[in-house]
Amino acid sequence: MHPGLGIKKLDRYMLRNFMGLFFLTFLICCFILLMQLLWMRINDIVGKGVDIWILMEFLFYALLSVVPMALPLAILLASLMTFGNLGEKFELTAMKSAGISLFRIMRPLIIFIALVSIGAFFFSNNVLPKSQVKFWTLVFSLRQKSPELDIPAGEFYTGINGYNIYVRKKNTRTGLLRDLMIYDYSDGFQNASVTVADSGRICTTADQKYLQLTLYQGESFENLSQEEQRATRTQQNVPYRREMFRRKTLLIEFDTEFTRYDESVLNDQHVSKDVRSLVHSIDSVGMLAAEKSRQQSEDLYQKHYLGRENINPFVYPDKDTVFAALDVDSLYASFSVSDRQRALQHAIDQARRYKDLVQYNSILLDDYQRYMRKHAIELHRKFTLAFACLIFFFIGAPLGAIIRKGGLGAPIVISVALFIVYYIIDNAGYKMAREALWPVWEGMWLSSFVLLPIGVFLTYKATTDSALFNPEVWIREAEKIRDKLKKLYKENGQN
Repeated sequence: MHPGLGIKKLDRYMLRNFMGLFFLTFLICCFILLMQLLWMRINDIVGKGVDIWILMEFLFYALLSVVPMALPLAILLASLMTFGNLGEKFELTAMKSAGISLFRIMRPLIIFIALVSIGAFFFSNNVLPKSQVKFWTLVFSLRQKSPELDIPAGEFYTGINGYNIYVRKKNTRTGLLRDLMIYDYSDGFQNASVTVADSGRICTTADQKYLQLTLYQGESFENLSQEEQRATRTQQNVPYRREMFRRKTLLIEFDTEFTRYDESVLNDQHVSKDVRSLVHSIDSVGMLAAEKSRQQSEDLYQKHYLGRENINPFVYPDKDTVFAALDVDSLYASFSVSDRQRALQHAIDQARRYKDLVQYNSILLDDYQRYMRKHAIELHRKFTLAFACLIFFFIGAPLGAIIRKGGLGAPIVISVALFIVYYIIDNAGYKMAREALWPVWEGMWLSSFVLLPIGVFLTYKATTDSALFNPEVWIREAEKIRDKLKKLYKENGQN
């Protein structure tokens, strides 16, 4: 057999074993993360009565948003299972005994993961910004969508803005509501009104813009305005108006149509930009912040530094020369005691005002800094995703070759544990960067800095056939240490 043919068979064999597990684990990870996302957004979806196609669109964009988290986890789990299966079936041992190194066995997968990492970067740069705009537009639109009308019996219904409705009993067949109580605070709690009725019906108008409540045999109580109270105080001191009715119709604004937000409101947000736009925004806002800072410094120096604003520029055109020739100590010593106290108090008041001015200027600049930090975080995130794919492969593949356990048991436990560690470190670095406690690049690359040495260490141990996770080896090493300690103890005891 030609040697090149055997090598190609090995490459195909490794790719076939890995890619099946990779796509399967990727789908499972996407499903789990999607369920987590839906659970977080459950209040924005449930009870809104939107069309099924709107929900399908929401699920599609939500699925795209979880890909950056699912991809590294799927690579870690698939590589761990692939090499764990090869080790458990002694196929990895047979390959090494034939003179094939671990790096040669991993080579087709390294090339494949490198292509996946490049694809992950282009996905984050080109696809994810557009999908995030669509996703958040849908989220904001669903939040403003009025909930589907379903008034329960025996509890207050708060799904209508400005109203609380209580129904004691409800006939689901005829739609008749019994013992109604309606609190109307749409004009504020000071102008609230209460309506009670023996029965009633509720429906939406033909244009789907209002709710029509038809009430029977009831009464309403409404607070009077200040003008109405003054007008009626001469006759009777009544702070509210009472009305009894046999039949009354109320119209409540309740738009049941789904109105999609304009996507242009997110155009300047960091989630909607690619690398070029992010760099351009950071540079532009950085120049504005630098110019604003320079203007604030000049204004503080020229107008508010040691009373410069009180010097007549026509008499003293060069203010620096005036202050250089001014002997402050001699001038202060020439004052009387009362003048010194007034001068000190005036200086303290001036310093406090200037401190407030500096803090106000700092707040103005902080808006620019926060804007740039958000964009810089998003910029680094596009690269850390691609790099995380490589790191997790070089953790999962050698780890699977070392532990030699396939299936779904040990690989899932180890993968979830490693991914939790990665998530905690990555989230901590993100918060440090967001709060400006660390430079942005340090916070966003923290997880990579921590996990990269682990991947290098595991790869080295796997290539040297180290029994890193063999309990017998650890037991033997522990026994050696124990014997050495006993020997030292005996020697010290004899001495």
